[in-house]
Amino acid sequence: MVDVRNPFYSTAYRIQLRLCGNKQGASSSRKNKNVANMSRDTCPALHFAGTRFFVCVIFSLLAATVGSYAALSQFHSLSDTSSPCNKMVRAFRKFWEMLSQKVLIHSSNVKSSKNSSECSEKAMHASQLKCTFELLDSNFFNERKVLEIAKGATEFNLPIIRANRKLVASENGGLHNPSVLTFNPDWGTEQEQEASKIFNYPSISSIQKPENEEDIAFMSILELGALIRTKQVTSEELARIFLKRLKRYNPALEAVVTYTDELAYQQAKEADELLAQGKYLGPLHGIPYGLKDIIAVPQYKTTWGSTTFKNQVLNTEAWVYKRLKSAGAVLVAKLVSGSLAYDDIWFGGRTRNPWNIEEFSTGSSAGPAACTSAGMVPFAIGSETAGSMTYPGARCGVTALRPTFGTVGRTGVMSISESLDKLGPFCRSAADCTIVLDAIRGKDPDDLSSRDFPFADPFSVDITKLTVGYLEDAEMEVVQVLAEKGIKMVPFKLNYTVDSVQGILNFTMDVDMLAHFDEWQRSGKDDVYEAQDQWPVELRRSRIITAVDYIQAQRARGKLIREVKESFIVDAFIGNVTDWEKVCLGNLVGLPVIVVPAGFKNISNPPPSGSRRRTTITTGIYAPPKHDHIALALAIAYQSVTDHHKQRPPIDNLGPNDIIPDPPTVTIPPRILHL
Repeated sequence: MVDVRNPFYSTAYRIQLRLCGNKQGASSSRKNKNVANMSRDTCPALHFAGTRFFVCVIFSLLAATVGSYAALSQFHSLSDTSSPCNKMVRAFRKFWEMLSQKVLIHSSNVKSSKNSSECSEKAMHASQLKCTFELLDSNFFNERKVLEIAKGATEFNLPIIRANRKLVASENGGLHNPSVLTFNPDWGTEQEQEASKIFNYPSISSIQKPENEEDIAFMSILELGALIRTKQVTSEELARIFLKRLKRYNPALEAVVTYTDELAYQQAKEADELLAQGKYLGPLHGIPYGLKDIIAVPQYKTTWGSTTFKNQVLNTEAWVYKRLKSAGAVLVAKLVSGSLAYDDIWFGGRTRNPWNIEEFSTGSSAGPAACTSAGMVPFAIGSETAGSMTYPGARCGVTALRPTFGTVGRTGVMSISESLDKLGPFCRSAADCTIVLDAIRGKDPDDLSSRDFPFADPFSVDITKLTVGYLEDAEMEVVQVLAEKGIKMVPFKLNYTVDSVQGILNFTMDVDMLAHFDEWQRSGKDDVYEAQDQWPVELRRSRIITAVDYIQAQRARGKLIREVKESFIVDAFIGNVTDWEKVCLGNLVGLPVIVVPAGFKNISNPPPSGSRRRTTITTGIYAPPKHDHIALALAIAYQSVTDHHKQRPPIDNLGPNDIIPDPPTVTIPPRILHL
């Protein structure tokens, strides 16, 4: 019997196993992938099958030879150095030890080299992933955990992500499949009441139709309504007047996307026929108006201001359009929205400010603001996510109401952020805003965030019982006028500790927008966007905002809301309406605000001979959520004794020798996040 403990035999056996592996392990490896990986680690020559087979054969023969000599040596005394057998054994032993040492070293090097390569690749992959985790502020994971996360994300997360995207994100704009997570701005300080009925509008008597169409164009809704009701003018006549003005001034202002002539005359004719039958639908009966072009109207383009969607027709009726149609209003135009509701740049140009056409209007509700300011429509509907109404309203010198979040339904309207988007009116006066709000407010059954808030009648509010604060940046002329009306005016400061207000809004808005335009970005359509430093940059950046950080932003938003609620100890307050911090705060909290024209000043660097162009002065009146009637009542009171809101921009008569350079010489700072 051969003694396998013999040093010659055991050395050969170990080398053979090292190179060839044992059959039982190989068999198991075929059954278990993990064991296979272990086998490859045990047998580094596994990937070199041909070489491995050849080496195994050679060393099997050598092992057999050594074994034979080892067996033979057992029959001869090793102390007998003169024995020919022992001489041969000693010589072979020396050769064998040298060879085995080299083979074992080579085998070890092969394994070390392969393991080193694998480790290097894994380390490089982990390092790359860790760099990505640094962008997420999550670089606290070690390399093992990073690779574990990558494996889990690939096997678990990605299939779910792709399935969800296929279900709800194949269409852009957020028109379908709204989120079930809804924002409620209600502070819960009052017992819920039944929604109020229509407001009691003031009556206008003894009004006569002006001879000049220009004078008609700048009449208020109540005045135009009185002319229609007394049949001094027809709705068709008003439609003709305003369509004429739209086409006359649009080349200068670039504020109109689509003229809806056919629809306008059809709706005007119906309004006139109803009146002839003795049916009067209210103060908007037969009144022309315009819609921001993110609001869908059947058979007409809804371009969202974007080159990508400039031929898009959405055969659906937006809820706000339905409300206005049922009130008898007449749609005369789809008005400019900045591209995808961002700023004043759109696929057809850049909308200008009627009060100074060397300036741009700013804000994505550029068309509604400019057209209302220029007397091209009596009123228009715009939208705001973060400054889209307040900025152009202030720049163009019109009265504009951003209502409490949820007041006006948004079905059929392009969505940026479901917890921030709001619709509201641009008008000549606060009284007109009240009339339009009354027509469009209420519960939209297809908008989960809309509510039928129980507003009191703004025309019936006793303002002498109110306490109104004013911030350091408030227009003091407004404060003084309201004080003279018997209102208690007190210095005020809104206190809160949240120092990331602007960042919270950016996270909320950008992530929501990307969810609604995921396909747009993935297909590379952002490369043809009109202003590359706007949505394209922001949405690429928000691609790596994690769900965790988005939720943390909403928690911080909740903290902000609680602190604002505790600090809001007045009935309303007066303050700057274009301060970016207040724009962000107001939209995050859901505060209503009305933009109120408060005067004018000379433009910067006027021509030597002077100019009639002006820079508008405006202020904002803010109220708590669901208290829009307070802000409206205060604005109505202020405008009852001032006439800033009645002034007309000098589009036709800029002044002697005042020529607008093209391109303009006025430096317009880039608008950042003024949506």
